[in-house]
Amino acid sequence: MYKKFLGLVVAISLITTTFLTPAGAAPAKKTFTIAFRQEIPSDYDLIISKAGGQVLRVLPEVSGLEVQSDNPCFLDNLKMVKEIQAADAALTLSLNNQELNPVAAQGQPVTDIPQGDQIHSYWDYQWDIQRVTHNGDSYALETGGVENLNGTVIHKATVGIIDSGIDLNHPDLKSNIIGGQNFVPAGAEGDPTETGDPNDYRDRLGHGTHIAGLIAANGKLKGIGPNLGIRAYRIFSASGNTSTGQIIEAILQGTKDKVDVINMSVGGFDCISRYTYLDEKNAYHDVTDALLYRRAIQYAVAHNVTVVVAAGNESLNLNNPREITNYLNQTYGYLGLQYKGASRQIPGQIPGVITVSSSNQWSKDKIAFYSNYGSRSIDVAAPGGDNGPIYDQTGDLSLQDFHYHTLSTYPTYLEPYYTSNLRGYALLQGTSMAAPKVAGIAGVIKAHNPELTPAQVTALIQQTAVDLGKPGTDALFGAGEANIYTALTGRRR
Repeated sequence: MYKKFLGLVVAISLITTTFLTPAGAAPAKKTFTIAFRQEIPSDYDLIISKAGGQVLRVLPEVSGLEVQSDNPCFLDNLKMVKEIQAADAALTLSLNNQELNPVAAQGQPVTDIPQGDQIHSYWDYQWDIQRVTHNGDSYALETGGVENLNGTVIHKATVGIIDSGIDLNHPDLKSNIIGGQNFVPAGAEGDPTETGDPNDYRDRLGHGTHIAGLIAANGKLKGIGPNLGIRAYRIFSASGNTSTGQIIEAILQGTKDKVDVINMSVGGFDCISRYTYLDEKNAYHDVTDALLYRRAIQYAVAHNVTVVVAAGNESLNLNNPREITNYLNQTYGYLGLQYKGASRQIPGQIPGVITVSSSNQWSKDKIAFYSNYGSRSIDVAAPGGDNGPIYDQTGDLSLQDFHYHTLSTYPTYLEPYYTSNLRGYALLQGTSMAAPKVAGIAGVIKAHNPELTPAQVTALIQQTAVDLGKPGTDALFGAGEANIYTALTGRRR
């Protein structure tokens, strides 16, 4: 089960439309995910057809399927198939755009940062990148690539960004974009602009472009690795929706494309025990979802891909499953959903990933107010921004100071994001903005030391993190705040 995050500046939430069919209406087609115990059997299409379903997506590397059915007995029919380990109803995953409403935001937009055509460099406004690169000193050691005499960049490492796509022509990004793929199917939600073209990974929402800039911008804005290659894997439709199947396929494709690092500023919660809808006798769970994620990440890591994920923005202790379950009941109970037993943050609590919490600009003891935490769940922190110390003390939305957010690239063709009047750039906050700092660090490390395995990259990032909060590893910052300069020099500050 996925939860509601802080808006476009963060990851994804789960919309429970799968269960909502108007009384008296014909059964709606619902989407399901299926995990087989071993390889997908050769007659999988017949198995699904006999149960009353139609195959939408085949994921052989993880022995999974995404299917559709309007048969109310579909899941019961699958119980007869011994090859199937788990099968669950799949819910629609969606970016939550609530914070796009300026009235709800209440804070005053930033208007004192010059527009792009009025400034040579935004470096003075990049407090987060300055800190993580030791004021840019890391660039003298490794940028992620080399530039030829003719200006062409040879990328020594590549980061795959699984998100909303990218602005292909952004002046700060285009020299580092080396490809991508769209996983949104044709006709998604009746949108005629969604043609299913695999080459249509143009960003409609802004989230993916912002993340790309934090990793590899090279222009008026600088990313962690200004010469890293980036591949964009678009999983969100123009209306901001996706599915687990699309995310899993993007992980697999990035691995096949031989990216060195995958950044997933996406995530939420899977109910491992059970949940019910209204007064139905049926009980549901998200075991299939968790299984497919685990298998996909194992596949990526086994193929030498370092996977970095956001911890999430619910201010929850991820080590307390009951706290997560209570949160889900409080958030989705009004829809008739009731959760029981354990729930986990997915993919953040899957073994093999680097899970990142969000630090802020003004405190060495506090993480960002929204960031999840947990002593066995957070690997490292990175600057994701927040609303400033006054908001932290008061909780008054009118006292939010968006200067404390993180500045990065934004689609040049979209209207300014509500936190500022900037075009082509935007100020955002969230663990979505923290994770790509670590993904960029991992990419630069791989460019500098290509022989390192994902486990070794993770260990180096943790061992050289700047110790914040309580001495040593703690629940808020994990091993500390990740830093590419200390990682390259082997020194902790």
